[in-house]
Amino acid sequence: MSEPFTEEQLRAAWDEFAATRKKYQAEFQMLSQPYKLLEGKHIVVSLLSPVHETMLAAIKIDLTAFVREKLRNTSIQVSGELATSDEKKIIYTNRDKFDYLAEKNPILKEMKDRLGLDTDF
Repeated sequence: MSEPFTEEQLRAAWDEFAATRKKYQAEFQMLSQPYKLLEGKHIVVSLLSPVHETMLAAIKIDLTAFVREKLRNTSIQVSGELATSDEKKIIYTNRDKFDYLAEKNPILKEMKDRLGLDTDF
């Protein structure tokens, strides 16, 4: 049995399942991430880290069963997609600072080599 459903019905079922996981704060946070509905039956959850992949794997069967039952649609599938972030690398050490500056201005590396300087002081 595969009854059609709306985005609103899916959101209501999703939020209801998330509410059952509220005591597990990390899972609740993961379930609060946006998701995409593909082809009207495949739900793709945006995951922020590999830890979320592990958490989704642990609850995926329960989540899928819950949503299928609520929406009376057995063709619903749930999967996760690790979101890629374009965050800049944080510069902590002197080596990181030098490498960052040398990338912008390659002459710095040549000067360091000619003068025999050490960036790790």
